[in-house]
Amino acid sequence: MIGVSVLGSTGSIGVSTLDVLARHPDRYRVVALTANRDVAGMAAQCRRFRPQLVAMADAQAAADLAREIGDLPGTEVLAGVDGLCAAARHPEADQVMAAIVGAAGLLPTLAAVEQGKRILLANKEALVVAGQLFMDAAHKHGARVLPIDSEHNAVFQCMPADFSRGLPAVGVRRILLTASGGPFRTKSRADLAHVTPEQACNHPNWDMGRKISVDSATMMNKGLEVIEARWLFDASPDRIQVVVHPQSVIHSLVEYADGSVLAQLGNPDMRTPIAHALAWPERIDSGVASLDLFDIARLDFEAPDVQRFPCLALAYQVVQVGGAAPAVLNAANEVAVAAFLDGRIAFTGIAALIQAVLDRLPGGSGDSLDALLSVDAEARALAEQILA
Repeated sequence: MIGVSVLGSTGSIGVSTLDVLARHPDRYRVVALTANRDVAGMAAQCRRFRPQLVAMADAQAAADLAREIGDLPGTEVLAGVDGLCAAARHPEADQVMAAIVGAAGLLPTLAAVEQGKRILLANKEALVVAGQLFMDAAHKHGARVLPIDSEHNAVFQCMPADFSRGLPAVGVRRILLTASGGPFRTKSRADLAHVTPEQACNHPNWDMGRKISVDSATMMNKGLEVIEARWLFDASPDRIQVVVHPQSVIHSLVEYADGSVLAQLGNPDMRTPIAHALAWPERIDSGVASLDLFDIARLDFEAPDVQRFPCLALAYQVVQVGGAAPAVLNAANEVAVAAFLDGRIAFTGIAALIQAVLDRLPGGSGDSLDALLSVDAEARALAEQILA
């Protein structure tokens, strides 16, 4: 039996992961779960999967959960970052699904890396904030990092097995990351100033959490994925191109030196990359329906419009600068998205706030985790100060 810890189990990726695991009870067992403060959702998961350890980021939520599942024998309840890291390090966890949203997932994911676990990486901020440190730690401790983002998982499936030798050495010319374009792909810049959080969270193809849905709508999600791809595949930014593909059927492509282009296709359902990473190099049933090409009928492609969606250009800017600049971008974006969802700024104000923070805080080298966390905190404080 393969033991699995699911970090962020009550979120959309976590729920999908548990769905796949439940389809293979003879192969996998859940040993640890974590969440932020969804007590009811976690209690239901505990009763179904009977994990040995549960951690809630919020201390009050942990206390409430302990009372809620007090009748369950053998399930320990912990709180805070230490609890999340304990779940990530669980000695019986062979694989760790890292699906905590935002920079909050960095420390628990690194804790799993330092134990040499197989990391199913759905938390892109771990690479955006600390890409060099994260990949160095993975190499040092022998942790295998498998991408869960549908785009990076697709690239991984299209890459040669020995891509770690370097993309030029294995004949890879470009990585083509597809983007749906989000719910506002055809809206004018003037119209974007008036969109609501509800509209931004209504993605045309994917069922995602509110933060990542807004990131998709601004195309910051794709910008973060460019940074993530840079580290996952040791790819220079000029080898990573974003292609808008509204149907979300082709999840990404890899172009080779001989002109061949390999693509991975599938229905827009996160259980496919989750099942792929859980079983790699084998294949297991994910519960996803077969792709009906006759029903799709056509596949469209467009160049991204960075004038209407400047967040993508900002991401390319910081990945070129390197150091702690991506950490500044990520922190400012998290504050900006939260402000938009709370009605404090307009949709177009998200990119404006990020740009303002980047202008005032270049970031520095970011050569240690403490330095990166300090920059992260400084960028958040500056963003809040600008908002005030």
